[in-house]
Amino acid sequence: MKQHELSTALSQGRIATAFMLLGESHFLIDYYAKRIRDAFCQEAQALELYYHEYTFSAAKAHLSQASLFGGNNVVVIKSDKKIPKKELDDLIVLVKKSPDNYLLFAYYGDDFKSSFTAFDKTQGTDFIRFFHPNFNDAMKILHQETAARHLTMDAYTSAYLFNSQNGNLGLAINELDKLSLLNRTITRSDIDEQVYSLAEVKLDDLIAQLLEKKEFRATLERLLESGEDPVRIITAISTFVHGLLLFLLQMKLHGNSDSKAILGYKLPGFIESARAEQARRFKLSTFKAILTHLVQSELALKTCKSGEKEALLFAALLRLQALV
Repeated sequence: MKQHELSTALSQGRIATAFMLLGESHFLIDYYAKRIRDAFCQEAQALELYYHEYTFSAAKAHLSQASLFGGNNVVVIKSDKKIPKKELDDLIVLVKKSPDNYLLFAYYGDDFKSSFTAFDKTQGTDFIRFFHPNFNDAMKILHQETAARHLTMDAYTSAYLFNSQNGNLGLAINELDKLSLLNRTITRSDIDEQVYSLAEVKLDDLIAQLLEKKEFRATLERLLESGEDPVRIITAISTFVHGLLLFLLQMKLHGNSDSKAILGYKLPGFIESARAEQARRFKLSTFKAILTHLVQSELALKTCKSGEKEALLFAALLRLQALV
């Protein structure tokens, strides 16, 4: 199934009662999983099994029981682990036994070649593979979410919001709730004032160079020439390092690097793996030293004379590299 076909099927209520979502775009998997779930969960008994919560026995028991209130028995599974085909086959058999049953499997893993074989359109089931949305598709979804919040924002401002979040559609949509509190037409100035920009890739490049002990002067100079504020550079680095610390704590406490549990949203698999690998490089004592230094540097930048900021920032970043 193609994405436009799924949108049409949703509007017409023609979604297969056993459906799988998979692909590169975790945002689109989440986005459509919610829409499908909402369509089938009106007056429904929904069992939601997220990541390590899934067990075949729980899903089977839920689909096997009679609906207590005359609604649907819905099982929603969200996992980055493959489910054995035999288990999926058995669950699909149970779905087909009753028009009140529904199975939705949102798969966040990287294996797209064999994970969907249980979902065969000729047998009344279906699946869709999502790719990262292009700019036009992202703008359509952002427009829909803007309208759903009764917000007014022209196409130029929507694109500005999207780009401020480095092309991350999920983060851009999250900012709409904050903007809706203004209760008026949203302008570019509103976004500058209310939304924390992730800046361009160059800031990511600077952070990578710092943590990998590489030469960073040229990247820093380009950022400053483009008008980037020294204080915001330090706070962006602090945010990134704090995120790495959360990854390390998640791995120590729970033995996994589940970005959904850490950040509240699922990162693409390759980014999640990279964050986990970066976090493993540092001890807790190193994180403490880095974050303490960054807080002190931020305070110094906020209290120094404007003409001293760039020199102070450069010195702070050199000291940061000495700590990593």
